[in-house]
Parts: sequence; structure tokens; C-alpha cells
Amino acid sequence: MKKKFIPLLIVGTALVAGCNQEKASDTGSTSTPAATTIDKADAVAIVNGQYIAKSTLAALEKEIAERSHGQSFPKEKLIEELIQRELLVQDAMQKQLDKSPELAAQLEAAKKALLTQADLQNFIKANPVTDAEVKAEYDSKIAAEKGTEFKASHILVKTEAEAKKLITELDKGADFAKLANKNSLDAKESQNGGDLGWFSSAQMVAPFSEAVASLEKGKYTKEPVKTQFGYHVILKEDSRALTPPPLEAVKEQLTPFLQRKKVQNMIETLRKQAKVEILVPLTDEQPKAEDVPAEQPAAEAPATPADEPAKTVEGEATPAAKPAEPVAEPAKAAEPTAEPAKAVEPVTPTPEAAPK
Repeated sequence: MKKKFIPLLIVGTALVAGCNQEKASDTGSTSTPAATTIDKADAVAIVNGQYIAKSTLAALEKEIAERSHGQSFPKEKLIEELIQRELLVQDAMQKQLDKSPELAAQLEAAKKALLTQADLQNFIKANPVTDAEVKAEYDSKIAAEKGTEFKASHILVKTEAEAKKLITELDKGADFAKLANKNSLDAKESQNGGDLGWFSSAQMVAPFSEAVASLEKGKYTKEPVKTQFGYHVILKEDSRALTPPPLEAVKEQLTPFLQRKKVQNMIETLRKQAKVEILVPLTDEQPKAEDVPAEQPAAEAPATPADEPAKTVEGEATPAAKPAEPVAEPAKAAEPTAEPAKAVEPVTPTPEAAPK
């Protein structure tokens, strides 16, 4: 029976990871001996005198289950996959492909990537986030947070004239929700009367938040409120003190944040202790004015509109905005995980406690 490759497995996985070697057999195999020699009882196959460990098969089964969301393959096919991988490695070694400068550089990059991951995993294992640390972070950053939430509705239109016309109709007793459903850019389809639910000031752009905060309960703005989205007529329906969520509700967010913070502190300490010399310019040098040929004038920088609106935080006055989440996850610290070379992509398992 002719064996076939399993394309899902052979591409993008570590080549013969854990295929432990004994001495080369009489077949002339030149595979490099592995760090640990295994017994025949601990192998699933022998390829030209080289053992493939049972642990390698187990690792492949786990990898496939993760990549294919629980799908499994017959053990026969998995073992055949490992055999074919070992044959390719032996053939490459026989041809001394590992001696080529390009492949040697890729192997070195893969090695460094694995060592980077291993060091991070080792640090995380030795320095787990404790319940006391989570509680301290919660008390200082979340439980102590004070503020106000607002419940409001709005009508969003393109022009100031449209907004003023709607305010006039409201002054005459028109129903706010009906006007929103008929005229608002973000309520025509939803027909929710322009309801924005509960939100904090930080979730809306500044002009909108300031207008809501200054309104009395049950009142609407007498002048249109301009934002980068258009012109708003806002109805303040209610307000309440911001209530922080319970510790258990945010623990899963705080734990990885604290893990990343610990890792970042560790890396910063290593950086401070290291002797580093940067050998290249950190910025590209611009040619001097006199170096620019007369017939080729320097290109003018594109004009920037003076009134360009500032970027806003998520949750601004947009259609059917969801009620405000009391807590936003703290900013993530940089994760210095080097990506291995594409030609050989080693498996870099991340521990369950690793930063995401």
C-alpha cells in the first residue's frame, strides 16, 4: 500500500522534533545525534537506525488536535508522517544542506526564538501572579475608581440646520424617539429611538460627554452638539454613580495583565544591566537643502487640515452603542517574542499562564 503525506502536518510544523538518534547504522545515515538517546522500547519506529520517540508521536497528536480544533488522525498516518519527516531530514543531512549559510542562519534564528520562549516560560513559571497581587491591583485601579455613568439618547444628522430644525420640533412638543427613528443617521434602521444605553464620559468624544454632563435629567440640548460624526441633539435620561464590578468578574483580565507587567519589568531589568551598543543610525538622515538638485525641488509635505478631529476612544456616539463596561483592560505590555524563520517553524508551545 502506497503511503501518502498528510499536508496539514508536514507544512508549518517542527521537523522531527524529538526524533532521538543512536549511532548511525550501516546504511550511512548522517543524522545528527540528539541530546538524549532513547531505548527501543520508547520508540514508535526506526528509520535507517534512527529512533523516533513515543513522546514525539504524543507531541504531534497534541499539536494536530490544537491546530484542527479537536480533529484526530489515525495513528498509522501520524507515524507515517513522522517517518517521512525523518527521511527528509536524513536526506538533507546527507546532502549537507545544513551547512549552507542561508539554512544555518535560519536554524540559528529558530534556535533563538525557542530560547526566547523558553526563558519567558521559565520566568512565568517561577514568578506566578498571586491572588494577593490581583486583589491589590483591583483595589488600587478598579474598586477605587469613582465616576458617573449616563443614560442618554441622541439624534445624529449631517448638518447644523437639520439639528436646529429638530430642536424646534422638540420645543413644540414632538416625541424625541419618533424624531430619532425618522431622522437620526444611526436610528433609522435600528428604530431604537436613538437610545445609547449607559456609558461613561470616557467612552464618548469630549463634546458629546461635556454636553451630556451639563444637561439636567430629562432635558435635551438647545443647541446642536458638533462632533466629527455630525451634529447631535442629545436627551439626558438619567445618571448614576459608577459601580465597579466584583473582583471575580475581572480576575481573568487582571491576571494576564499582571503577568505581562512582570515580564516587562524583568526585560527592562535585563536591559539596564546589559552593555548595549547600537551601531546604526536610529533615524534616517534627510539630505541637506543644498544637496537637492535645482531641477528637482524637494516635494512639499501634504497639507494637514487644521480642524482634523482627534482620534476617539472606543464607544463614542455611534449607532446603538452598548452600555459602558465599568472597567477597561489595562494596556498590554510589549511581548518580546521573536518569530522563527519561515523555512523551519519550530513549535513554540505557550504555557497556560503565558501572556496572551
